[in-house]
Amino acid sequence: MSNSCRQWLTGFGLSLGVAMASAQEPGHDASAAAQANNPLADMKALSFQNYYLGDITGTDDDWGNQVWARYAQPFSIGSSNWLLRASLPVNTYPVGGDHETGIGDVTALAAYLFDTGNPAVSFGIGPQLTAPTATKDEVGSEKWSAGFANVLFNAASKKFQYGYLLTWQHSFAGDDDRADVNLGAFQTFLFYQLGGGTYLRSTPIWAYNFENDAYSVPIGLGVGQVWKKGNTVFNAYVEPQVSVADDGPGQPEWQIFFGFNMQFMGG
Repeated sequence: MSNSCRQWLTGFGLSLGVAMASAQEPGHDASAAAQANNPLADMKALSFQNYYLGDITGTDDDWGNQVWARYAQPFSIGSSNWLLRASLPVNTYPVGGDHETGIGDVTALAAYLFDTGNPAVSFGIGPQLTAPTATKDEVGSEKWSAGFANVLFNAASKKFQYGYLLTWQHSFAGDDDRADVNLGAFQTFLFYQLGGGTYLRSTPIWAYNFENDAYSVPIGLGVGQVWKKGNTVFNAYVEPQVSVADDGPGQPEWQIFFGFNMQFMGG
């Protein structure tokens, strides 16, 4: 797999980590339902997510896969509120007519949560860091990278919620023989509540590699179901996506994103 592909997928996976959703059980008020997919929810969360990449450019119609385990933890520094999210991937990439699988690069994000004056609107910004923890050269960048992430989520409407995630990262250390990382990504959040915990979703990630001008612009439409048991809220979802514009090697022509998230209320 090309260095361009590895760089794109590393940043791609980091962006995905901020899209974890919360949930509500039927019977909760409409305001709680409107907050169901707020990526800046102030509670602990554990998520398992998967991206199946059905066709990758620059390969012979070959496939790839990413599995992510993610943990989110709110914390405070003085009077300021933050959200920490750490992500560990297991990557499978096409290499020389075969596939290599291994643990990829660990990522972490700390978002400062602004007081917007409106509880239905969340806004956060903060640093992100990627560490070269891959168990195989083919499934990681072999670079330390740092940058920022900015998130907005608006749940003023009880029926339709929206927002975005903007990230950028650049390598600053690591293997000199590997390509530098300089990657930006923009993800939209669109959620439409159908009632009874069921919702429609669209969360594609548009990525641009500033090192080689490669890019990917997918669109997606999926469905999710949320429910609550005790103090834990659950969210299961699937979202097929297809590329409408891309250039360069390592870009997915189509992919299927699915996951299962748990959020733990009350601490």
